Formats: sequence, structure tokens, C-alpha cells
Amino acid sequence: MTNIKLQRDYGCWLNYDLIDDAGLRNKYLTQLQSISVTGKGFIQDSIKEELKRGLEGLLGNNVEIVQDDKTEVSILVAKNHGDIKQIKEEGFQISSTMEESHRRIVITAKDDRGLLYGCFAFLRLLELGVELDEINLIDNPKNRLRMINHWDNMDGSIERGYAGNSIFYDQYELVDDLDRIKDYARLLASIGINSVVVNNVNVHEKESQLIGDKLSITQTLAEIFHQYGISVFLSINYASPMEFGDLETADPLDPSVQDWWNKKVEQIYAKIPDLGGFLVKADSENRPGPFTYGRNHAHGANMLGRALKPFKGVLIWRCFVYNCHQDWRDLKTDRARAAYDHFKPLDGQFDDNVILQIKNGPMDFQVREPVSPLLGGLERTNQVLELQITQEYTGQQKHLCYLVPQWKEILNFDTFAQGPGSTVAKIIEGKLVPQEYSGIAAVVNVGNDRNWTGHTLAQANLYGYGRLAWDPELSAEQITEEWVVRTFGRERETMESITKILLTSWEVYENYTTPLGIGWMCNPNHHYGPSVEGYEYSKWGTYHRADHFGIGVDRTVKNGTGYTGQYHPENASRYESMESCPEELLLFFHRVPYTYLLKSGKTLIQHIYDTHFLGVEQVEQYLAVWSSLQDKINEQTYLHILGRLEGQLEDAKEWRDVINSYFYRISRIDDALHRKIY
Repeated sequence: MTNIKLQRDYGCWLNYDLIDDAGLRNKYLTQLQSISVTGKGFIQDSIKEELKRGLEGLLGNNVEIVQDDKTEVSILVAKNHGDIKQIKEEGFQISSTMEESHRRIVITAKDDRGLLYGCFAFLRLLELGVELDEINLIDNPKNRLRMINHWDNMDGSIERGYAGNSIFYDQYELVDDLDRIKDYARLLASIGINSVVVNNVNVHEKESQLIGDKLSITQTLAEIFHQYGISVFLSINYASPMEFGDLETADPLDPSVQDWWNKKVEQIYAKIPDLGGFLVKADSENRPGPFTYGRNHAHGANMLGRALKPFKGVLIWRCFVYNCHQDWRDLKTDRARAAYDHFKPLDGQFDDNVILQIKNGPMDFQVREPVSPLLGGLERTNQVLELQITQEYTGQQKHLCYLVPQWKEILNFDTFAQGPGSTVAKIIEGKLVPQEYSGIAAVVNVGNDRNWTGHTLAQANLYGYGRLAWDPELSAEQITEEWVVRTFGRERETMESITKILLTSWEVYENYTTPLGIGWMCNPNHHYGPSVEGYEYSKWGTYHRADHFGIGVDRTVKNGTGYTGQYHPENASRYESMESCPEELLLFFHRVPYTYLLKSGKTLIQHIYDTHFLGVEQVEQYLAVWSSLQDKINEQTYLHILGRLEGQLEDAKEWRDVINSYFYRISRIDDALHRKIY
């Protein structure tokens, strides 16, 4: 093991620190002496290794691995043990039974993945201090597909990566440190992730070789992830038959293109029989796709899906498709409309092993967006929700911005697709729309920094995503408290302070950055720091259209781009009216005068001033709270997070002053509290 693995933050929530409650620890010690894992295979080996590591870390005592399921065994891990009628695919049951005056924990499932998830869940319960005789848990994943998307490039860089370089690739080869990849697979499996895309959706020529000359790299990665029940997917370049094949076209209806893909997929599965399938970004941001040949996205996706189907592979097709050469003077073309306009007419035309991957909002992972109307708009198509864990527009892991509360709002959003209660969570669980495949995917935030995520507190976003992917009904509070206890321990002040900081940080970040759903206002290309007009006259369709009268984009049916009409009537009418529109999204849907009175009684311009001053004050409060925990936190971790918060404070002041000064200068309306605005 390398020195990096000896660093505390490397272990994330799997450090398995000694339980500091001596009474509870001793009780566990007397009852948890031996482990039996029945069956053979890579996953069973991982279970034995994890249970031994976890129990010995938590209890401070050696735990024996035995080879049978005799009554005296403290923990029995076995498939199909007892009454399993309520257990579903990848689900598990943990039960505590008394047998001849001996308490035994039984972890059972119908499949190997379920056993693995059950073992990780059992260790989590111990860390949270559960009484063994009270354990009787049946837990089934709500979502079939629980996926992580990597945007790693083979040169070792990561597009929108804020935690160092790739843990997979270095200079177009596989990294030397395969142990770290295994540790990463452990982290993902511990939160129930079952699929991972190992390369960037913007597939460069070198990345295309992962299905060609570099296929052995993919094979090695698949073998490592297989030990933890995780299927590997590959992002592919739609134009691969031309890029490193010998064809002159990538037309999906051309028999030679179909034949090329059929042979390529057969070659890949001969080496990697458990490959999950492909992820494709096509006809978007200058990526090639079927539009080149006058075909639609169903033509392109189905062609690839049919090549994968004999091997039980699936094709995931991103819906991030829009005109990226927009004229800023065109007031009718609206980037927000694009996904719905492209894919709603194709509903029902996709094959049953094709999945559409839909971003949570109609734009691009802003701090605040409405939920995409395509979620709830599709009625006959497999679909997964796409989130972004890596904080491209939310502070890039230099700022603390805990996204679980945002994701909860998205999952709980009622689309009214089949009447009240038609939430996004139910759609992606496959409860409302008949789907062969459904679930959730997210762009991950890890790199080769010592602590994986650049900012140690950003580990909570990865953990929270996994827990929500497993069960969207979990509360933000429960998930947050779990992560804090598993990462920092059970000391009350520490737990309460960090939990409060995390749960309020999304709102704080929003306060000092972009107001009321307008988004953007950031530096072009790298998207870090304030630049109010950075994208205002660009080709990307990300306009706020501020002038000396007001700000916002009219997306109404009556006078604007018509975007509100893409929603079901209940939401369409709510968004259409300025009075009924949720104020946190007001500027996304409407053009609003600076003198407009909000429900608070403040004018729009005063709200902008006040929230930006407030956001800075809130970060100052974070620093004070964190400083009070100095003696309760590992010194290296404490100093690292202190440095991040100090940097966040300076950046928050910059955001405050740039935004407030811009709007003061353009509106010429004074701050009612007479604070300094430049």
C-alpha cells in the first residue's frame, strides 16, 4: 500500500474507527466473534475482506473467518437463507436471531450484489450504534440502475474535475496504482452503486481506443469493479466507424455501419462479457451524431442498442442536445426548450434496451433550475435522471455546496404526469411509466487528490448521491447525519455543527452567487468566479438579458419563448404567471423590473443586494463554527477544511461585490441599507 492510503481523509466514510462508546463496543465484542460467508466468487471474497476489516477496526479485536455455517457463527452471510419473499433483486435482509442462547446475525439476499450491499449496511448500522437485538431490516433498492459517470480523459486529465487527475489513466495508459481503483470500487459499492462509466462523454480520438487498441485497459478496469458488483460502461464516439475504422460514414441506417458496430461489440464482449454497455453524447456541443445524415436520435440509439442486445448490453443516450451556435439577438430560440423539443416527438420509438439520460434541469447543472419537463413528458421510453456531483457551477469543490437538499427537491418535484403525486422519484423508479430500465446517474467528483474530492466535505456529496440513488425517500437529514458520524464520529457538538453547515450550504452558495434561478454569470469556459456578462453575448444560449429596467428571460407561452408550455398544465399555469411562479425561479421564467415587489415586501433589486451581503455573513459564520471544532477534528483535516472555508469567504466577497456593483450601476437604484457598493 502506498503512503497516501495511510492518510485519514483517504478512507472517507470507510475508516472504521474504533467505537468510542466502551459499553456498546464491549457488547458488540461479546456477540460478534466469527464470520461465515457461504458460496464462492469474487464478491464473496470482497465480503469476507470487508467484514473482517470493518469489524476489527470498529471493535479493536480479531474476528475469525470460518468456512461453515454452524450455529456458533456470529455472522452468517448466505444467499437464499430463510424466508426471502420480500427481498428483490440486489436487495437484502439483515436479521438478528437467537439460536440455542447464541445470538446470530444473518445477512441474506437473492444474489451476490445483495449480499455485498447487506454487509456494507450492517457495518453502517454498527457505526450508527444500533442494538444488535433490534436488527430486522429488509432493504431493496428503489432504482434498478445506480450509475456514476466519469469524465476522465486518457491523458490523465478530467473534464470538470476539481480533485486532481484521473485515478484510472495517465499518459494514455492505465495507472500503476490499481489498489486505489479497488478502494474506489469499495467506496462505490458501500453506497449501492452498481454501474460506472469510466471515460468522458466527450470522447476524444485516444479515448476511442478503449474499444480498440486499448481494450485491455477496459478489461482490467472491468475485472476490478466486478469484485464489487459494479458493471463497467464505456462512453463511445458516435463516429467511431470513421474515426478509427475504415468507413466513410456513420449513418445509422447504412448496413456497413451496422455491421461495423455488430462486429466491434462482439469483439468487446469476447474480452469483457459483463460489460454493461455504452453511453453516448451525440449531436451536442459539436459532437458527431445522426443529425449529420438526416436521421433522428431514435435511429442512432437503436442501431447501437441492437448491436448490444445479444450480449444483454444497454445503450444510454444523453438528452443534452441543443443549438450551441445561438445568436444572442434571437429572442425566440431558447436553449431550455431543446431536450423536450428533440426527444418528446420520439417517445415510444426507442428500443427496449435503450435508455434516455435526462439532465435534472433544462440548462446545465446551475445552482437553481426548474426540473426538466422531459421528466414526466416521456410516457413510453426508458429514462434515467442525470445529476452532477462534481460542482462545475457550484464552487468546484473549493466552496462548500452540499447538493443533497437540491437533489431532494428534484426527486420530490411533482410532474403531474399521471395526476398529483407523479414525482420524479417515482418516474425514475419505474412506478409510473412502464420501463425495462430506469434509474439515476451522476457525474462524479473524484480525482487522485489525497482525499478523493479536493474538499473533504465534498465527500458528503458522493455519499449522499449513492444513498439517494438507492432510496430517494431517505431524508437529507438522515443521510447527512450518517455521513458525519461515519466520517467524524459521534461527538455531539461536532455532529450537530457539521450537519447544520452542510444542510444550509446550498442556500448560502446561492445567496452570494446568482439570484432567483437566472444562473450563469460566471467566467466562460472554466465556470469559476463571477462574470455577470461572461456569456451574455456568446453562442451558448445562456442569457440573463439585464438592462437598466430589469432582468430575466420571458419563457411564457403568452409573450415569451413558450417554454412553460412544455410542462403538464398544473405546472405550466404556475410558471406562466409571475404571481404564482415560485420566487426562487422567478428570473428563469420571467422578465422582471428591478422595482417589482417580492412576497417579502422587498423590491427585486433590494433582494439581490440583501442576499449577497447575507451570503458573505453566512460563510463568516461557517468559519467561526469550524474554528470552534479545532480540538475535536483530526488536525490535518481541520486545517484543510479551514483553508477551504477561508478561500470561500474571499470568493464570496468577490461574488457579492461584482454582482451588487453590476446591478447598482445598471439600475442606478441605491441600497436601502446604505452599504458600500462599488
